[in-house]
Amino acid sequence: MTTQQSEAAPEEPPVDLAKDDGFEQRPHREIRLVMIGLVITMLLAMLDNLIVGTAMPTIVGELNGAEHMSWVVTAYTLATAASTPIWGKVGDLYGRKGSFLVSIAIFLIGSALSGMSQSMNQLIAFRAIQGLGAGGLMVGVMSIMGALVLPRDRGKYQGMFAAVMALATVGGPLIGGFITDHLSWRWTFYVNLPLGAIALVFIVVVLKLPKIRSNAKIDYLGAVLLTVGIVSMVLITTWGGHEYAWGSKQILGLGALSVASIIGFCYVEQRVAEPIIPLKLFRNRNFTMVSIIGFIVGFAMFGAVAFLPTYQQIVQGASATNSGLLLMPMMFGMLVISLVVGQAITKTGKYRIYPIIGTVVMGGGSLLLSTLSVDTTTFASSCYMVVLGAGMGFLMQVTMLVAQNSVEMKDMGVASSSATLFRTIGGSFGVALFGTLYTNQVTNSIKELPPEVLAKMQQSGGEGMSAMNPATLGKLPANVLNAYQHGISNGMHTVFLWGAVVSLIAVAASLFLREVKLRGGADAAEAKAEAALEGAV
Repeated sequence: MTTQQSEAAPEEPPVDLAKDDGFEQRPHREIRLVMIGLVITMLLAMLDNLIVGTAMPTIVGELNGAEHMSWVVTAYTLATAASTPIWGKVGDLYGRKGSFLVSIAIFLIGSALSGMSQSMNQLIAFRAIQGLGAGGLMVGVMSIMGALVLPRDRGKYQGMFAAVMALATVGGPLIGGFITDHLSWRWTFYVNLPLGAIALVFIVVVLKLPKIRSNAKIDYLGAVLLTVGIVSMVLITTWGGHEYAWGSKQILGLGALSVASIIGFCYVEQRVAEPIIPLKLFRNRNFTMVSIIGFIVGFAMFGAVAFLPTYQQIVQGASATNSGLLLMPMMFGMLVISLVVGQAITKTGKYRIYPIIGTVVMGGGSLLLSTLSVDTTTFASSCYMVVLGAGMGFLMQVTMLVAQNSVEMKDMGVASSSATLFRTIGGSFGVALFGTLYTNQVTNSIKELPPEVLAKMQQSGGEGMSAMNPATLGKLPANVLNAYQHGISNGMHTVFLWGAVVSLIAVAASLFLREVKLRGGADAAEAKAEAALEGAV
């Protein structure tokens, strides 16, 4: 009788059915050993683009491919975004450990090939291979965490991942610069190999997960349609306003292709046995709300990371060499709050209040940053960044936690990949839309300058704004430099003011979250009852 009830558990509403789903809490010593491998893998995924970005000028100079430089990043980003949901589903169907090991292996093969590239075309192709593997790294880390640790206890370990994020953001550019200056740009890729080998050993030897045998087949049509939709969206946000005008036939065509693919994907997913992303998950209020919040967090975070260094270098005169250090205040706020929130959730089992606080604080941080001007001190701007980082610290781990707590164990990979995907897509849209607002505002500000000032800018730095960088600023007369810095400040004001407005959507979404008790310990029975209520809403 017990067996029959256990087998029937997947038919119940999602989730909090840890024991019914075959969940078995592991000894803390085993979990800590596995965490070493997971932390190293996450470090690989986050460091790569940051290290490579620092080395790009040297790579372009040696391989003679400046016109294709953007594709070195774009190929990696596209492959990562497109493969993320597929890795999540493969792990759920055929085993999380096996799919995770395969993704690490593909990432390392792509890293080795990228380091051996003899042309830009080769580098772009090999970066795409690397991106395919990277799509499974973050998903694998989060879904394995979900399979090993009850949500109630997960805060004990999530602080490590916040620390890795801060370390990667600050240390990535510094490591990339050191490697490029003292070794070779090829080692920005080769450095992944020893780290990846250590992670592989830990995962193979220490990680023990139940074997999954499934006769289900991958939804190939759904995978293709989703991939086309994601790639189209990322290309729109990458090319729009840069390679092509927003109203160009290329961008409009990509938009139509993206919409058609997503509509086709939704149609297919309702008719297959094992959909890539089961649409039924969005009937769960919490899952839908944290997906929206995750999108907004990516929107705000990547927008801030993309534009704050420009302001700090051009307006405040900070060194470009240590660009990673410029974002340390934001990372510090994120790290500290993430650690505190993780421990609090473990102690109380409550989480609903943190997304509400986080979205409000994030919006407040954006509002503070919208006041940046040519007179803002470095200390003041750093304090504003701490506030923005604190808001993200309330949200980063909680959104993943709630997404995983809203699904059955068999859909843990899908939940992890969906949360990651929404944050990634949000980041792409944030950088693109903020970039358009920023460029338009700066351009309009400069156009208002007297003709003689514009003439001096062109004589000193080339074609006005587009040619300005920290290296050419010293050539500008004081009045011209001041006028340009005011244009940059106006651009920052527009970007972060809109960021604060967008944050209101996340605030509204957080208010609709239900407090479904996290499974763990003596609360399991009560959690099961509350989960059933949540699934019925």
